[in-house]
Amino acid sequence: MKPSVLIIRTAGTNCDEETAFAFEKAGALVERLFIDDIAQRDLTQYQITAFPGGFTYGDDISAGKILANEIKFKYRDKFLEFIERGGLILGICNGFQVLVKCGILPGFEKPFEEQSVSLVANDSTRFEDRWVHLRVQDRSVFTKGLQPIITMPVAHAEGKFVVKDDSVLEKIKDHIVFQYVDGSGNEAEYPYNPNGSVLHIAGITDKTGRIMGLMPHPERHISYLQHPLHTRANVDETGDGLHIFKNAVDYFNI
Repeated sequence: MKPSVLIIRTAGTNCDEETAFAFEKAGALVERLFIDDIAQRDLTQYQITAFPGGFTYGDDISAGKILANEIKFKYRDKFLEFIERGGLILGICNGFQVLVKCGILPGFEKPFEEQSVSLVANDSTRFEDRWVHLRVQDRSVFTKGLQPIITMPVAHAEGKFVVKDDSVLEKIKDHIVFQYVDGSGNEAEYPYNPNGSVLHIAGITDKTGRIMGLMPHPERHISYLQHPLHTRANVDETGDGLHIFKNAVDYFNI
């Protein structure tokens, strides 16, 4: 039986259809649901929950903050039950911002901890829309078997990963799954690191490896035809992003 995926959307979400398509291509059954409608739903009927990209509630206050507060204060128990039952959660771009601002990530000890990391305005002070190289640390269900260096596009104005203090900085090192690098896999500054993130962090996981957030958009690289160099470089026919969705689906098919 195909795993079921719930994609949560609200006012300003704009990558939900692409994320749904990527999960369907990976072999899942997908339902897109407005945040208010989950009040009447049992989230444990789904195996995977995804928070896609966009500008939820216009990114008022700060990116993802209002949706994060809804999750934290209105639906906390539902998501705790979902997590405790072994569900997977993926947050992409705005969805990553939501996960860190409600305290589900980084999840050093448990979900919904006091917020200790955030995603803030890019050092460039502008919206960054470009393809990036990412170094992969295989610490999550979603990263299993990925190539050491992959490519995906970013599109954000508030993607700079920051930490509360030095103690958090030390702990977060064991939760990094993606870091911005140059084409040779070396740590590098702008434009390779598009936002100025500490430790060049592009994505993290919780301690279980079942919850992951990242700023790049895997749903925008599920085919080699989406890669800007597909006619000039040796690009894998399966886009790097599709492997992330396949890993999530395969986790429940094994």
